[in-house]
Amino acid sequence: MISTHMKTKSMMATPGKRIRLKDFDPAFKGGYASHAHVQSRLKANVQRLAKYQDLLYSSHTYALLLVLQAMDAAGKDGTIKHVMSGINPQGCQVFSFKTPSERELSHDFLWRTYCDLPERGNIGIFNRSLYEEVLVVRVHPELLKQEHLPEFAGPSKKFWQHRFESINDVERHLVRNGTAVLKFFLHVSKEEQEKRFLERLNDPGKNWKFSEADLHERLRWDDYMAAYEDMINHTSTAHAPWYIIPADHKWFTHLTVSNIVVDTLKKMNLKYPTPTNAQRAQIALAKEALQRGR
Repeated sequence: MISTHMKTKSMMATPGKRIRLKDFDPAFKGGYASHAHVQSRLKANVQRLAKYQDLLYSSHTYALLLVLQAMDAAGKDGTIKHVMSGINPQGCQVFSFKTPSERELSHDFLWRTYCDLPERGNIGIFNRSLYEEVLVVRVHPELLKQEHLPEFAGPSKKFWQHRFESINDVERHLVRNGTAVLKFFLHVSKEEQEKRFLERLNDPGKNWKFSEADLHERLRWDDYMAAYEDMINHTSTAHAPWYIIPADHKWFTHLTVSNIVVDTLKKMNLKYPTPTNAQRAQIALAKEALQRGR
């Protein structure tokens, strides 16, 4: 069986090295046969994540930002639900960046994400993110007209390069100041997406998930794959790499993402705060008072 370390390392888009999405198999299962074979590992990761989150929250020094990008029905919501199922909601927030408001369009393209970045001690999850501004608007460049950009004649290679540079600069700033950034592209196949769309249409309990817009975007599949590939190649950096996660098998997606999150928190070497002398004195007085029945 392939080791966890080798699986996750092979899924990282190596900074400085161009990748092709067609070289990554969306149905890869890492040597596991089925969901039953990973249940205990995922459960263990959920428990470890709960422990590390408590350390992260109490130490109040670092933060963790998870970025999830994918085509529709790739499993972003389910990944958040299963991987984060054991953590304390008090220390975690999820934000979804969809169609920007008029107020958001009146600012630079990164502005709407600033206030939703995680505080020290917290985990923040972007279910879609600032990267929509190099994905959706690249496939639909007519949307850029709404952004009131100065001296904008149309998107060019230089225009996208500048956006990639701005994103890299922001992420570098975050990492320098204690926020670890993990970026996951859930790589689902077009065939599996079709299967999941049909499940949504055939199951009354899932009808609410379906949007006609999903079918329109599916028609632009090749354009989106080209946009994702270029995005990953320009923004997978040493300080904030992209992970290309096979997403045709949801259980493998959940296990792999949980492995990477847990390993990242482990490497932070988090510890509970050490009480000061004054705090130790207060603790001793409190114990004494309680023991006396006060």
